[in-house]
Amino acid sequence: MRTLSFVFLVALIIGCQSSPAANGEENGSTMSDRGPAESPDITIEVEGMRAGNAYLIGTFTDQQFRADSTGVDANGKMVFKKNESYPPGHYYLILPDQSNLQFLLDLDQTFTMKTKAGDLVGSMVVEGNIDNELLYQNLRFQQEQAPRSNAVNSQLQALPVKEGPDYDRLLAQRNQLTAEYKAHLEGLFEQYPESFFTSFKRAGQNPEIQNVRNPDGTLDVERQVYLFRTQLWDGVDFKDERLLRTPVISNKLKRYFNELTPKNPDSISQAADFLIQKVPKRSEYFKYFVNWTVINYEPKNTTLMDAQAVFVHMVEKYFTYDLAFWNDSVETFAIQQRAYEMSASLVGKKAPDVQAPDPSGQLRSIYELKSPYIIVYMYNPTCEHCAVETPKLVNFYRQWKPKGVEVFGIAIDTNDAEWKAYIAKNGMQWTNVFDPTNKSIYAKYFVDITPEIYILDPNRTIIAKNLKVDQIAEVLERDMAKRN
Repeated sequence: MRTLSFVFLVALIIGCQSSPAANGEENGSTMSDRGPAESPDITIEVEGMRAGNAYLIGTFTDQQFRADSTGVDANGKMVFKKNESYPPGHYYLILPDQSNLQFLLDLDQTFTMKTKAGDLVGSMVVEGNIDNELLYQNLRFQQEQAPRSNAVNSQLQALPVKEGPDYDRLLAQRNQLTAEYKAHLEGLFEQYPESFFTSFKRAGQNPEIQNVRNPDGTLDVERQVYLFRTQLWDGVDFKDERLLRTPVISNKLKRYFNELTPKNPDSISQAADFLIQKVPKRSEYFKYFVNWTVINYEPKNTTLMDAQAVFVHMVEKYFTYDLAFWNDSVETFAIQQRAYEMSASLVGKKAPDVQAPDPSGQLRSIYELKSPYIIVYMYNPTCEHCAVETPKLVNFYRQWKPKGVEVFGIAIDTNDAEWKAYIAKNGMQWTNVFDPTNKSIYAKYFVDITPEIYILDPNRTIIAKNLKVDQIAEVLERDMAKRN
């Protein structure tokens, strides 16, 4: 049973591509104040490159797209020239031998780049564009520093013990290399503070890892990660929407959530709020961060326990008629309705009661069951996954009923004869109910894909959901242990 398909959900979330500025509201972009980009006339020569085709690849958030293509002549020369400017951002040029070079595009889109095959970075000469002059100064510095950096890191990794004179010496060398690179960047930033290069490279830097200690002198890793996570975005200018057309923002976003944020709904929701509060409302950053979080924590896209809690939080807080400027009112209502259907059955909430008729027609209720623990099992007789899980649950029930576990089975999207035959076939001796209208569970227990399992504790609080039968015992044993 599905209340709204994921494909349709994504379509609603992404919505139309209307510009926030068109609504006369707050806009985070700096681009509108700088005038239009000029028509591109970019000449690139790669000495020693064979003839063929070259492809200009652009970036938008975590997606790449072909922005243009051109021919490469026998001298390795190619020209990108047209009337319409390219969107400012970071681009890769895929050459006929599958090597690539990168460059930045802003308002100035008339320049030349000359280099040699086999030494694209070291031989690069840029004329007429300061952003790419700076970019290749930086790339050359990194290329020259790489052998020393790799050697030090290899020696550090090879040390059997991460302490002592050798470790301290190598660590000092690595710190010195880091300091040299930072000084190199700061020199460029100071000289060209308004360049796109500076905005791009500042945004890509990571905060320093702080040596935070517990009172006993041990490293406070949790605090260390927290500080790193909360400072990760300090170098990003959220008024510069050009950065959304570079890999920087999506790379940071993935690291922020996937590596630095604890894997529980409360932490993820708090991390999302922390980030979204940094960006201008009705900006492309706001739209991107809200949509990315909702889509990535849509229940079918993650194994996170109770991802629905993240989804509900994001929709209730950000998918309002005022804030979700990219959707029309019908689309926003559809997403809000989906969140409403999930909201009553989140982990940690008081479990809703369900009253529906059993096979004899008698009205039965979850709350009339007296066993300490209740498994709410929602299934469909024709569901393939249910055919696997139902017999497992029958065996589990026989073993755990004496330990204080009861099952409340709810059939959905079926008919009376099919339901009763399924009960008999599988020997389902627990309480079974069926409401042909599904009204008895609507907005109480959310069912995305059957079978769906919820576990209620002695206080009738939902302590787990979205489980396989093989996972139930672990949940029950852990909760029982807490109460002894």
